[in-house]
Amino acid sequence: MEAKFLMTVAVPCYNSEAYMKHCIDTLLASADDVELILVNDGSKDGTGAIIDDYAARYPERVVAIHQENGGHGEGVNQGIRHARGLYYKVVDSDDWVNEEAFARLLDRLRRLRDEGTVLDMAVANYVYEHSADNTTHVVHYKNVFPVDRVCTWEECGRFHIWQYLMMHSLYFRTELLRESGLELPKHTFYVDNLYIYVPLAYVKTLIYLDEDIYRYFIGREGQSVNEAVMIRRIDQQRLVTQLAARAHNLTEIKKTVPKPLYLAMKHELKLLFVITAAFTYMTHDKEKTEVFYALLREYKQLDPRSYRAIRFGTLLCPCVCYTPIGKGVVIAVYRLMKKIIKYG
Repeated sequence: MEAKFLMTVAVPCYNSEAYMKHCIDTLLASADDVELILVNDGSKDGTGAIIDDYAARYPERVVAIHQENGGHGEGVNQGIRHARGLYYKVVDSDDWVNEEAFARLLDRLRRLRDEGTVLDMAVANYVYEHSADNTTHVVHYKNVFPVDRVCTWEECGRFHIWQYLMMHSLYFRTELLRESGLELPKHTFYVDNLYIYVPLAYVKTLIYLDEDIYRYFIGREGQSVNEAVMIRRIDQQRLVTQLAARAHNLTEIKKTVPKPLYLAMKHELKLLFVITAAFTYMTHDKEKTEVFYALLREYKQLDPRSYRAIRFGTLLCPCVCYTPIGKGVVIAVYRLMKKIIKYG
């Protein structure tokens, strides 16, 4: 299917009337060849009316979709199903983009397309916007990817232990997402991890721009990355980790993809297991801990070699998994990283 737009941006919205207009306005300011798909996820406030108003005012560029509540993942799914853009991006309704930086990315992708080059993925920086103290923190990838140059994974470096890809930093080719079979589960938080991990194995060509585009708002009460909220939703985090572990056999992947891509995927999966372990231990719930151990055993059956790399190559070593001191170490390290990077 020939793309009608350079990029489709999906904005899943749930009870977002207080802040969504800022998000949408920054996206509309970018370029005329950017399509917006605004998904009202069964909101109970004025979100639906705001979406309809934008669609009425910008009928060529804005698509309004109303659905029964299915969660953030179903909003992303709807966007992929209906996207008419060459590339696809997700922006949460409480976040926004830097208009000038986003326009520069679009211009780069547009020029490449006009020259006959369509990439599988573009990567750019994102910025944590902390409401509590009005500070920011930029996450960049200059140590991993060549800057402003079309490349393959063979030319890429390794991620630092604290560094990882986020939905906020990625711009996928739309058809690649469809070809990967990506389908995010409904009524589940933290599905952005699956959005990153599942299609990554299919990426062959990419570009990284050292541009601070995505502004990730941190500090809203009840936000999904709030520590207390994540503890309550540990079952959903564990499900996401389980689905990621089932999505690819890393031992087989290692045989077919460049080493830097394999290492990036292993790094992402390690991170998921460690986060799931940390928040499982924070619950102090024996049942939930046993379910997490069952997940480890399942992964050992699915991919024994990768299981050993993840289990013994991270904080998930035997003493950490089964002793109170070890569990405390996992929690302490997670909180230290959170304090340094300020991502929650």
